[in-house]
Amino acid sequence: MRPQILVTNDDGITAKGINCLVQAIKHLGDITVVAPDGPRSAQSNAITVHDPLRYWKQYEEPGVVAYRCNGTPSDCVKVGAHSIMKKCPDLLVSGINHGSNTSVNVIYSGTMGAAFDGCMMGIDSIGLSLCSHDPDADFTEALKYSVPIVEKVLREGLPHDVCLNVNFPYIPQLRGLRVARQCRGRWLERFEERVDPLGRKYSWLTGEFLNMEPDATDTDEAVIAAGYGSVTPCHLDVTDYTYLKQMSSFSYDAEEV
Repeated sequence: MRPQILVTNDDGITAKGINCLVQAIKHLGDITVVAPDGPRSAQSNAITVHDPLRYWKQYEEPGVVAYRCNGTPSDCVKVGAHSIMKKCPDLLVSGINHGSNTSVNVIYSGTMGAAFDGCMMGIDSIGLSLCSHDPDADFTEALKYSVPIVEKVLREGLPHDVCLNVNFPYIPQLRGLRVARQCRGRWLERFEERVDPLGRKYSWLTGEFLNMEPDATDTDEAVIAAGYGSVTPCHLDVTDYTYLKQMSSFSYDAEEV
């Protein structure tokens, strides 16, 4: 039997990235696309619990059936795996995202939220992102490297509770791929105070990314700046085991209070 591959994203069912990805990997298995009916960026692992989830068939072609869903990327994974597909998928691929998901962005990312959700369900999962927000971006280079990654994971699988976060710089020709760790960084956030056409005040989130280790050469940010695609393994267990060993003072019995 051909592998069963579930594809989703956070940019929406009509985004160029997901449609280019589907065409590039459809020879590798039977593709089921379940993607949001519109942009759902920065949704992380959000799920819908107070509203009904609905989905509609978007299109069908040999080897591919696609649905749009009114939920989040994580909703799409759950609906796809539990309600639409006849068996649990062998692989989940999320993307290709329009925009970077390096460093701390992995926490906010709907693209990676979907990958984490697939990982929690025991599905080998990959998040793919291109460092360009251009809706008509050229995905040629990203796809040239994405297909072998998908092939490798289909062939070899991934460790338990591990998914891949893959990011590509937006340049005409990549120098290759590099395994990299997540860069330490954060967003310097600010809110612009604006006024809408009706004279009502509102706030608009803006900011700049701060790389807290600009001289490091082994991070996803550094690898991308050097012209390589970055591949970062991400684990569901977020326990800090180093600090855990130092936390004996946090443990005590009730009579000691």
